[in-house]
This record gives sequence, C-alpha cells and structure tokens, in this order.
Amino acid sequence: MSVANGNTSPKISVVVPVYKVQGYLRACLDSILSQSFGDFEVIAIDDFSPDACGRILDDYATADSRVIPVHLEENQGIGKARDAGALRARGEYIVFLDSDDTLAEGALQAMADRIDETGNPDILLFNHVRTYWNNRVQPSAAGEILAAAGSDVFTALERPEYLSMFAVVWNRAYRRQFYVDDHNFTFTDGIYEDALMVYKTMLTAERIAATDHVCVEYRQRRQGNSMRTPGRKHFGIFQQYARLFEFLDERPHLAPVRPLLFERMASHFLFTLAREDRIVPKDRAEFFKLSAAQYRRLKPRDFVVPEGRQGTRFQILDRGSYAAYAAMTFASSTHRQVVQRASKAKTKLGKTAYNRLYRLHLRRPVDENLAVYAAYWNRGIACNPAAIYQKAKELAPDVHGVWVVKRTEVDSVPAGVDYVVANSPRYWEVMARAKYLVNNVNFPNEIVKRPEQVFLQTHHGTPLKQMGIDQQKFPAAAKGMSFGKLLERADKWDLSLTSNQHSTEIWERVYPCAFEAIEYGYPRNDVYFRATAEDVSRIRGELGIEEGKTAILYCPTVRDYQKGYVPRIDLERFCRELGPDYVVLVRTHYFYGADPSLEALQERGLIKDVSRYPVVEDLCLAADALITDYSSIMFDYACLDRPIVTYADDWQVYSRARGVYFDILSGQAGETPGATATSEDQLIEVFRSGAWNSSRAAELRSAFRERFVQYDDGHAAERVVRHMFLGEESSPRVLPLEERTPAPSPAAVETARIVRQRAGRNESGLVDA
Repeated sequence: MSVANGNTSPKISVVVPVYKVQGYLRACLDSILSQSFGDFEVIAIDDFSPDACGRILDDYATADSRVIPVHLEENQGIGKARDAGALRARGEYIVFLDSDDTLAEGALQAMADRIDETGNPDILLFNHVRTYWNNRVQPSAAGEILAAAGSDVFTALERPEYLSMFAVVWNRAYRRQFYVDDHNFTFTDGIYEDALMVYKTMLTAERIAATDHVCVEYRQRRQGNSMRTPGRKHFGIFQQYARLFEFLDERPHLAPVRPLLFERMASHFLFTLAREDRIVPKDRAEFFKLSAAQYRRLKPRDFVVPEGRQGTRFQILDRGSYAAYAAMTFASSTHRQVVQRASKAKTKLGKTAYNRLYRLHLRRPVDENLAVYAAYWNRGIACNPAAIYQKAKELAPDVHGVWVVKRTEVDSVPAGVDYVVANSPRYWEVMARAKYLVNNVNFPNEIVKRPEQVFLQTHHGTPLKQMGIDQQKFPAAAKGMSFGKLLERADKWDLSLTSNQHSTEIWERVYPCAFEAIEYGYPRNDVYFRATAEDVSRIRGELGIEEGKTAILYCPTVRDYQKGYVPRIDLERFCRELGPDYVVLVRTHYFYGADPSLEALQERGLIKDVSRYPVVEDLCLAADALITDYSSIMFDYACLDRPIVTYADDWQVYSRARGVYFDILSGQAGETPGATATSEDQLIEVFRSGAWNSSRAAELRSAFRERFVQYDDGHAAERVVRHMFLGEESSPRVLPLEERTPAPSPAAVETARIVRQRAGRNESGLVDA
C-alpha cells in the first residue's frame, strides 16, 4: 500500500466507463473483483446509461467497497467518462477497461510485478486477445514486440516500433502522477479519441515498459459496438489526426516519428473507408476526398510509400482519384457479396414449396393492420402471444390477428380465431405481408423479415439454464445446433420482451443482436393477478380436485442428456407417503409424448396426469404448491406467492451438462425459491415436516419474488399492445410488488367458503348466534 494525503491508496485504479452494456457489465466487474491481486479500486462511471447499468454498479458497490460508482447527470461520451474516472482515481496507476471487456486471469498481478521490476514507468504496455461470440480467441499482433522488451525501459523515440501497437488506451497502464498531475491529459470529444490519447501520451512519456502477459480480453461484439455503427460520426477521425499533427508541429524533436505516424493515419483512413459498418456507400466519395486532402497536406517530405497493395492505395490517395480507389477496392468485394447474397436467398427460398408465391407476396405492400402470432413452434394458441392477441383485440381492434399452427393442432384452435396452417399458400401470404410478427420462439430460417415489419420476440420463460450462445460450452445442449443460424434468426427481432432484469441482461448477452429490450412483464402471467376466487374454484372443479385437498403441481423439465421422459420420483410411493389429503398433478415437458406409466397411475387414481392440459396457467392457479427442478415455471408460479419446492436429484449432472446461471440449491436469498430436496426421501420429508410451507420457505420466496417478479403485475399485455400496435409510451406503469394482489390460494378460497357457509347458517338460524 502507498500513502497519499494521509489515506491509504491502492496500487491500481481500474477506470470503467459504463454505457448501455447491462448484458456484459457483470462479467466485466467479476473479472476485476476476482483477480488474485487485491490492491486495487474500481472507479465505475455510469455515463447516464438508460438501462440498468447504474443499478448494477450500485449493487456491486454495496457488496464490495472496492467498487466506487460515479453517476453522471448527462451522457458525455466515453472519453469524458474516462476523464471523470481518472480524476477520481487514487491509485498509483490508472488502467482503463471498457465495460464490455474483461480482465484476464492474473492481469493485475502481472501489471504490478512488471511495474515494480521496471521502477515505476510512466506507461506500462501489456498484451490482449480478441474474443468472439463463437468462443474463438485471437492473439494480438503485439505479442512478439512486447516480449522483446523484457524488463527494458525506453521512450517512444528510442523504440518507435511500439507506436505501431493497437492504438487504444486499454492495453496500457498509466502512472497517475504522470497522467493526471504532471500533464493533465484529457480526452477529446468524438470517437477515435483513443488514437490521439495513445500517441500523445506515448510521445510524452519518459519511461515506457512492457509485458507480454495477456491482461485484457477484448470482446469483439457481433453488434452494438459504437465503432461498428455506420454514420457521419466516423468523419471525426480527420479532426483527431489533425490534432495529433498539431501536437507534433509544436514539438520539433518528434520529427523522426512523423513518417511512422503519418503512415498509421493513412492506413486508419483507408481501413475506416473500406468498412461498410462505418462508412455507408453514399458517403464514401466524400470520405475519400477528405482523406486525400489530409494525406497531401500532412505528408512528410521524407515519407516513403510502403510496397505492395497498401502502397498502391497510398499512391491513389495521393492522386485523389476516388474512381481508381473504388475500382481497386470495391469491384471484387461487390461481386463476392452478390454471389453470397444470391446463394443465401436461394437457400432461404429454394427449399420452400411455395417459393415463387412467397416472392410474389414479398413484392406486395405490407398490410399495416395485419399481425401474425405463433407459439412453441406452431403448437397452438398459447403463452405470451395468446395473451397479447387477446388484449390486442380489445385495445387495437383494427389490427387483425392470424395464428400459425401445425396441421395436427388445427382441432385445438378455438372457434372464431383466424389461423393458417404452416407452409400452406395463405401462410406465405400472411408471413410476407403482416406488419406485426409475434412469437415466443423463432420463425423458420426461410422467413424473410422485411424492414417495414416489426417482430416481437416474447420468449417463453426466465432463463435458469444457459441459453443462446452460452450453450456452446455444453455439448448436450448444443448438439445439432448451428449458432450462426440461431443468431441470424435472432437478428430479425425488433423487440425482446422480458419480465425481470435478470432476463434482460441474459438475452442481450447471449443473443448479441440489435433488438430493443422492453421490460413490460410476461402477458401470460397477467392472469395470476386478475383471477378471482371463483376462477380458482371453477378450475379445481374442472380438474376434479376435491374440496379440502392440497393439490401439488409437479413439473419437471426436459433433460438434454437423456432420451425421452425418465421419471425422477416414484410417484406411487410419493402419493402413498403423503396420504389421502394430497393430490398430485403431473405435467411432463411438451417435448415428450404420452407416458404409459403416468396413464396407469392415473387410472388407479393415484395422480392426475395433466401433461396434455392446454392451459398451464390454470394448473398453477389450481395448485397449492409447485414441485419443479430447473423449469422456468418456477418464475411464473412465484407471481402467485405460493410455496415452491425445488427437487433436483441430478443437480451435479444437470448443471455440468446444461449449464445454469445460478445455484437454486444454494439457500441464498434471490436464488432459492423455497424448500429444496435432492433425493426422494428428502422430498417426502419436506412435506411431512411442513418445511414446504414454513416461514423459512416464505422468506426465501419473498426474496426470489423481489428479484424475478419485477414487471409482472397484471398489466403486461396492455403495455405491450400500447407500445407495439398503438405507438404509445409504456403505460400503465409497473406496480410496486407490495401493491400487487395475486389470485387467492386454494386454501384461502376454501377458508372463505367455510366462513360464508357458517355465516349463512347463522343467518338462517340453523346454529346459535
């Protein structure tokens, strides 16, 4: 520890600018806080982020005093956020880390060791790797020159090759006195601010050192990176390099490195120009013209054009001939793109029986008053899409809804509901022309989403098990899946509906696409806050649940590592041990067909097999308690504030084979929804002892509800319809949890019935007052 102004100060201050990265922020902070080297602080700058980043930072600060959040009152951009962090830093060294990147294992220790070995240099350079969504890891190009430095200390004039490193501020550590006190370095406005800062600090530093230890894992985001968003902001690169050469003009002693920096500038211009995700085609000629003008104006007299293709581009830039540049650069790439797009279109349309019909409909205008709904791979009218469909009929009656169903599900479609059979001629028409697409899974690959269409992905659960690209690490879950195709399907989403912040963060990270998250709650759960005592009694009566009996709903989820339904409970024994006052409703996952053993148990009157019962929400309303394992039904059932028992006899196997986001058996608040059991004997004891409905179970359930029942309040469908179909702001507001009233439990309904019955007898004089 060092001492400054009478207070202990850390060795390293990690400055993290934060803006719209809620899906990645926890991984970033965890990578810092889990470092073996502990003498650090985290200065996290919330740059007025509109998502949950600020709340996440505050949560981490509450749990770990090394995290110091700073909330800016307006968005200022990454450079100014870094400046704010540097001013707050107390460490001997400042490390800038972008909030969607992570520190590699042992990074801070490696930095501290090399800083000590080299006698506190002004700048320490270190290595990084690029990481991709498909788990590919690419080493940087700087490994060799970083290793070559050894424990040497030098200046940029002495070792100019280090100016050719990737010009970003997060692959180096700055001595705070050098950076803040001696020179008061600050970032300029706009993007490409890193390059200017890197070159100015490198050329000012009197002592530079290096380590080849990989310290940063630089996330190559598939989408969402500001640098890969096209627009006029990329023209700011010219001003940044103009400032750099003004800096050089004021320091004649830096003339030896001017040709190198000029080459870096020209290469950066050409790299930026060639990227469609930065410069759109209509702006290319103008960008080239400005590049050429700055090239000629700043070109050093002793500059030698490099050999090869890049040198040819430099010569064309010097001549200012955009036609020559375009002919050289875009001709071959355009041909390649045309071939790729034609092949892709053929793949999408060539396999469909009605591809010509579909193409015809795709040329027709979009019907502004047509919505297409589907759920569970066209299994029928269900889940969030069904609740949205019903509310849209009420609030947006001009929008006609059509459901997509499999041929085998036609008989299940209620009277009066318009539907099309998947792959029928009318199916291709509505898919091509509907303004609104609503699904709780993805539409098939061959569906082309037109720019005018709006696709709402409602999802069908809160993720406990790992999802999206996270499944790549788990062979059982990833078997037969093309994650590239998966992300292409997710690229079609415009809106992603979530019922809690946990889901919002997970979906944004595991589906790295350009959708907007809408935190409105799950419409399918509205019923849990709107159902009445009469509804509960009616459903129990339809299910044949006798009055006074405790109904337990058992819902195990599918196992990726097993084939078919494998019973995890001896249901005959379980029912016998619980006794006649209980009735067990068993619902297997919809991936499984009818199970003969369950049918036999039902015929004997031991259980009620409700696997094919069409409305799972009714089953939840009828049940006094839920037994489940890893099924997302636990998050929905938590809306009812009724007991949840977790039975996970294969936790070790499942968590390794499928992957989970948190430990439901931990007993920690916010992770475990109630009583737990990992064996059949324990499960029986949970009910015999009353632990399933104990005060401890209620405490855990309360914390679980606080975390996961965030936006479900009975008005989710209305918020979705008003946003998507009517273009209104989010309304009505989400009610605080304490103001929500779930449907009454069966026990409460039964108690009320008995009270009414007794009151009726008293009034009729059948009993004494």
